[in-house]
Amino acid sequence: MDVIPADIGLPRIRAFTTLRSNGVSDAPFQSLNFGDHVGDKAHKVKLNRDLLRGALPGGVDPRWLRQIHGADVVAAHTVPEGCVPTADASWTDLPGMAIAVMTADCLPVVLAGIRGDWVAVVHAGWRGLAAGVIEATLAAVPGGCGEARAWLGPAIGPCCFEVGAEVRQTFIERFGAMAAASFVSTGSPGKYLADLAGLAAIRLQELGIAGLSNSDRCTVCQAENFFSHRRDGVTGRMATVAMILPK
Repeated sequence: MDVIPADIGLPRIRAFTTLRSNGVSDAPFQSLNFGDHVGDKAHKVKLNRDLLRGALPGGVDPRWLRQIHGADVVAAHTVPEGCVPTADASWTDLPGMAIAVMTADCLPVVLAGIRGDWVAVVHAGWRGLAAGVIEATLAAVPGGCGEARAWLGPAIGPCCFEVGAEVRQTFIERFGAMAAASFVSTGSPGKYLADLAGLAAIRLQELGIAGLSNSDRCTVCQAENFFSHRRDGVTGRMATVAMILPK
């Protein structure tokens, strides 16, 4: 399975974002699609998830979420096995438990304690980011922001993410005037190119995160590697998975 490892610098934490290759799904979901809500055949999604399980230490099933572009966070180790809670972030302090979010342009964020004693995954589209999903996640986990590191995974880049003036205004109201630097006019009235990862980085730095790295990959530009809803409409979903390695 081809993945982009999360550059988070903690030996106890394993985290990555999958690429779209080497799965079993047919077009337009070719081929390593994990989304069971996008119209792909259920048995194909199951086979892809089986491949993911086989790539994880202990062959564990990742704990998935029903994502709604909000700011709710769950502690995955408190959720009964087999249940899929409605939330856009999850965290755990249980070694050997894998947690996952799905994306196809939205920003996946991995957060972890600097001692490797907890890990979180966040689905941060612009709505969730503006709603405070990163802040909510950091409020839910043990310790403070100064004892956490973050990795920003592949997402739609500022080269491709055109938004309206209302989105820009939402972030300026939410994050302050410095958010304006993450929006560049396209030259058309009321249209801007937005830097989703840049907005997340601004907020994480304001919160005092101990370390931050960015994959710097655009999901729209790299069709051979990534699913993109903005580019393709009906398409699959990558998974960003994280776990504390068992001792």
